[in-house]
Amino acid sequence: MSTFERYLSAWVALCIVAGIGLGQVLPGVFEALAALEYANVNFAVAVLIWAMVWPMMIAVDFASLKRVGDRPKGLLITLAVNWLIKPFTMAALGVVFFKHVFAGLIPPADADGYIAGLILLGAAPCTAMVFVWSQLTRGDATYTLAQVSVNDAIMVFAFAPIVALLLGVTDIAVPWETLILSVVLYVVIPLAAGIVTRRLLLRRGGESAVTDFTGRLKPFSMLGLLGTVILLFGFQGQVILDRPLVIALIAVPILIQSYGIFALAYGAAWAWRVPHTVAAPCAMIGTSNFFELAVAVAISVFGLNSGAALATVVGVLVEVPVMLSLVAFANRTRDRFDARTSADRPRRPA
Repeated sequence: MSTFERYLSAWVALCIVAGIGLGQVLPGVFEALAALEYANVNFAVAVLIWAMVWPMMIAVDFASLKRVGDRPKGLLITLAVNWLIKPFTMAALGVVFFKHVFAGLIPPADADGYIAGLILLGAAPCTAMVFVWSQLTRGDATYTLAQVSVNDAIMVFAFAPIVALLLGVTDIAVPWETLILSVVLYVVIPLAAGIVTRRLLLRRGGESAVTDFTGRLKPFSMLGLLGTVILLFGFQGQVILDRPLVIALIAVPILIQSYGIFALAYGAAWAWRVPHTVAAPCAMIGTSNFFELAVAVAISVFGLNSGAALATVVGVLVEVPVMLSLVAFANRTRDRFDARTSADRPRRPA
């Protein structure tokens, strides 16, 4: 890793402070940027995320996609954690903390709203940012694309029923504009751009040209991440300053859920001897959230100023620092995964 990447967590911390500060000093600028959205998808943030995802898509060996099924373990872990475990553990943590542990610190009427927001986060696995986390952990770009694509397909059918079951609400309206627009912006467009760019580079200089080009783009990808952090915290800086205690309380179950889900998926991959290039993205998908979808549903169902909407916003704020800490952990444990996997390979007879 470069020196810049090695201290990425420090740069993110500075950008969090800068985002909050700039949001207070230049509120008009951030209000104008926040208004550049459709179906709760902010286009300023989308451009920055697109800049991060595009280099990852260039690295995808599209001819290898058909061979992903030869290694089903990573997909099975991702699907089991995301759809059979994560939504239900998030709901359970919400009830434990807001109905019991924090009951004396918040108005009883607010507890249900916070729990609802946590459920929405838990039922929406990541679509866009997981490509960034995969890149930072040197994940298999082709396999990551397959994992995200399968999750997105399942989300179309499973998100509303799971949320309705856990909330006890039968008329959950999935904001299809948000879901479709996010998939198009974060997957389809960068994927198409990646296909075109990769073909041009292969014609020009083969795989070495692809490697050199993506290497040159990597610093700009990291700058896109830092710009995203500044925007997100600039948009929500006033909320943080106005309600710091509530933000901290909501963050607790999200933190426990994030680290717990990562440990479960990463541990399962370790036990099942999944290669690190698959195991790291596999655990990251379940740990991070499709926050655009969660925020959109919270606002449409419960209202802009509801506890549910606030809880989903806290999920946005917590995600980047948490995921960077998990990226660092995954990178520190890569050698153990690789050694364990290589030990399983049959040795050629002497």
